[in-house]
Amino acid sequence: MKKSIILLLLFVFTLSSAFLPSQCKHSSGDRTYNVLDFGAAGDGDSDDTQAFKDAWEATCGSRAGSPATMHVPSGSTFFLQPIVFAGPCTSDVNIVINGTLIAPGPSQWKCKKNKCKQWITFDKLNNLHISGSGTINGEGKKWWGCKEGFVILHSNNVYIRDLAFMDSPQKHIGIDRSKWVYVTNLVITASENSPNTDGIHIQRSQHVFIDHTHIATGDDCISIGDGSAYLNISSITCGPGHGISVGSLGHNGAKETVEHVYVSDVELRGTSNGVRIKTWQGGRGHARDITFERITSYDSQRPIIIDQFYCNGHHNCKNHKSAVEVSNVRYNHIHGTSRGEIAVEFACSETVPCRDIYMNDINLVSGVSSCQNVRGTQHEVSPSVPCLT
Repeated sequence: MKKSIILLLLFVFTLSSAFLPSQCKHSSGDRTYNVLDFGAAGDGDSDDTQAFKDAWEATCGSRAGSPATMHVPSGSTFFLQPIVFAGPCTSDVNIVINGTLIAPGPSQWKCKKNKCKQWITFDKLNNLHISGSGTINGEGKKWWGCKEGFVILHSNNVYIRDLAFMDSPQKHIGIDRSKWVYVTNLVITASENSPNTDGIHIQRSQHVFIDHTHIATGDDCISIGDGSAYLNISSITCGPGHGISVGSLGHNGAKETVEHVYVSDVELRGTSNGVRIKTWQGGRGHARDITFERITSYDSQRPIIIDQFYCNGHHNCKNHKSAVEVSNVRYNHIHGTSRGEIAVEFACSETVPCRDIYMNDINLVSGVSSCQNVRGTQHEVSPSVPCLT
């Protein structure tokens, strides 16, 4: 009899638990928070921003211990207004994105006094893992060049992997004032004529690792801005786009620095530039200790460039005596074809020449070299660079 009563009580408890509201189902041991359980519609039209905020609050505030997970399920499309996932959190956090996230267009963008320039921001977080089979769609075709897409800010030990990013209104992924960021196995795409749609932009960040990623956009596949150091970029397919760029640095006379950058095993496919260092006239600072090696160019227009006279068409460009110093740059094992007349171009300042430029085993077909104010050495370089010994 006693056993029968116990079994009956267990049955009643199990039955009643099944009918609890879904957001109340998280027991003390359940640390996965599905955005659908917090009211997200996932129909691509309804505003799911509040549901994501609530799911994030639960995930980030989950009791200390093993990592908590915020889950964005597959088979659904979630419409999000500008949103900040802010820390610090009480434990490590996983975000699994298997569905599709879409951004608002110009007429739908909701932002206080139009101050927010980013769509999705992760701020002040440590030990954050973002992964999944989903797509982050910035809907950028409606307003190219206006807003950044997916930004990592003031964070450490961040891992991003396996996702697809497309059509960001501006830069697809920004890494800013962060350390120890690992990016792998992404696909980033936008149309070739889309403006300022860099694949990944790094600034004021150190110890960033990017590998095994395909990037095809309308601007730099990867761009490296001021304050960046100790970067390792490898196994990248780039094109169309503007190649992999250090800079631009020194705009409006600013003092800016980039150093300790290693770029290897890159395929450049039909890009307008290849591996490039670009600095503004009149700038200050340095770009140094940079290596480009095992690069293959498939009809890139200018596979190798240093340009200390960078100036776009929207400014009245004048000559200046000061310049960002470019030094200790190594080019090693770079092969392929150039569809432009100049395959190697070094345009350096007379007052602050480029120095310690080393080139080894370079063979670029269908192009010549152009150089001024460059000091360094070359070995087995074609087309030969006359400024180098």
